[in-house]
Amino acid sequence: MGISQYLKEIGRGRQGARALSREQAADLFGQLLDGTVGDLEVGAFCIAMRVKGETPEEMAGFLDATRTRLNRVPPTPSPTVVLPSYNGARRLPVLTPLLAQLLARRGLPVLIHGTATESSRVFVTEVLAGAGIAPLHLLRAPRPGEAVYAATELLHPGLKRLLDVRRVLGLRNPAHSLVKLMDPCDGPAVLVSSYTHPEYAVSMGAVFELMGSTALLLRGTEGEAVADARRTPAMEGFAAGRRIVLEEGRRGTLPGLPGWPSAADPDATAAYIRDVLDERQPVPDSIARQAEHIQRLADGAA
Repeated sequence: MGISQYLKEIGRGRQGARALSREQAADLFGQLLDGTVGDLEVGAFCIAMRVKGETPEEMAGFLDATRTRLNRVPPTPSPTVVLPSYNGARRLPVLTPLLAQLLARRGLPVLIHGTATESSRVFVTEVLAGAGIAPLHLLRAPRPGEAVYAATELLHPGLKRLLDVRRVLGLRNPAHSLVKLMDPCDGPAVLVSSYTHPEYAVSMGAVFELMGSTALLLRGTEGEAVADARRTPAMEGFAAGRRIVLEEGRRGTLPGLPGWPSAADPDATAAYIRDVLDERQPVPDSIARQAEHIQRLADGAA
């Protein structure tokens, strides 16, 4: 046991590092999740992968290891929509709870999972109560028409520990990408994932193909899995790993919207979400389109 043999392969710098096979990656990441390696090795893994970057096959192996260890969400009568929320926002309102509630109103079970990964952003947990979504204390399946929030540690404490390494090293590690790609459900699910830079769209899409995922992928709001309310981004779908173009995207950005919060303030964001849900403000077109595409994927996965 131990991961030193893998560190020798991935820790040779950007030019000299070698990619691991899917099976090797699964073994390495499983040991990290199980907590059987020391802090020094964990730090070495995080820095080495930050320099090298993970291949789609390596990420698939990391996901394989994670899936066998997760506390998984029980099946639901219809596919569960999974909204990872790990980025939060610096400037714009966190509207992931709005998307969740719009999907729940369509009768879909919705699971938001996440954790705060840095201290300089507003995270979804600061908006949930005002948006009418309660955090779970024990992991369970959301009911049809219900949106719930599960903290990462309910899914796997070791995964939360890896995410928290960022607070020590100041660097992201593969766990920050993995949580946007993982399927925590025992039954059919629609994963909603986002990227911040175009190159991630390519690698994340390749992972969804390898994993046979049913998913929607878009450039979200500051990394959150919800469309920017001011513009309509391109949206790509995956049906059991098969790519589908859902939305070509539109050019241009609106300067603002009716009732739009001027910043990421959680109270103002929650008030805006309530206004939209109560029909005092219109649903932003981009988010309405995203909800429609997710519904289409869920209908196909049922």
